Amino acid sequence: MGVELLIGNEDGKKVYKPAVEEGIEWSTERKGTPGKLTFKILKDDVLDISEGSAVRMTENGEPIFFGFVFKQQRGKDQIISVTAYDQLRYLKNKDTLVYENKTADQLLQMIAEDYGMHVGTLEQTNYVIESRVEENTSLFEMMQNALDLTLTNTGKLFVLYDDFGKLALKHLSSMAVGKKGAYLMVDEGTGENFDYTSSIDDETYNRIKLTYDNENTGIREIYIAQDSGNMNKWGILQYFDTLKKGENGQEKVDALLKLYNKKTRSLKLTKAIGDNRVRAGSMIAVNLDLGDMKLANFMLVESCRHTYKEGEHWMDLTLKGGEFVG
Repeated sequence: MGVELLIGNEDGKKVYKPAVEEGIEWSTERKGTPGKLTFKILKDDVLDISEGSAVRMTENGEPIFFGFVFKQQRGKDQIISVTAYDQLRYLKNKDTLVYENKTADQLLQMIAEDYGMHVGTLEQTNYVIESRVEENTSLFEMMQNALDLTLTNTGKLFVLYDDFGKLALKHLSSMAVGKKGAYLMVDEGTGENFDYTSSIDDETYNRIKLTYDNENTGIREIYIAQDSGNMNKWGILQYFDTLKKGENGQEKVDALLKLYNKKTRSLKLTKAIGDNRVRAGSMIAVNLDLGDMKLANFMLVESCRHTYKEGEHWMDLTLKGGEFVG
């Protein structure tokens, strides 16, 4: 059966199965970007598609992508280059929003209702944001701000993505590819090449300092958490910020130190064996000898590009982990 690409016409009453030229690419990124499907099709007398037409892609009956045509480009050869995005594209809309006492999942539910978006599984994030004003901001930014607040106050990272036409929000523990005893694993034989980087130059902090100007007492409250061992090894790498009303200063500095007091590790894999279950936000098992360490841990997929071409399927991945930051 293989890969099947179907496109609806403008009013959704007809469905076409076009002749695809030169393969299909499906790309996802973990935050701030909709899923994208690009492909080339041959224009004929039957095909009648336009911007807004629904696009559905499956492989052997398994759902991969559902979205809408946003761009077409064509030349004299009658080959149409099509770009389709999933539902997350509508989170690029800007708005002004004031909300109180909402968790990130409740905020997403509210945005979905306001903009007529379809919702699937939304796991509870549990961290309540006391109040927030989002002025002339994209819906993507609003959601990312809420998820960042959840992460920095609790240390829990959630992934927002489109699951074949439905918004999904899940904790990392729900994003592992496979199941216990049968997780997808990347090793030396999986990809054509890999590029590994470890660093303390970006998003690594061993001293966290937060302040809060208490209007009731007139006193500036200072909260500090630090790791003297890593300060001796790396020097002082300080993260500084101010607290907002309602935030627990001590809990937040402790959560931030746990989150950022480590090396960042980045791994890029090219032409790995394709697996449709892998997307940005997935957690995959990695077993590689990286020189300074032997990595046998789960890593977070930051970006993923699948290529389907002439009966072949491979993917290019950018991962963070076994120690990673959000």
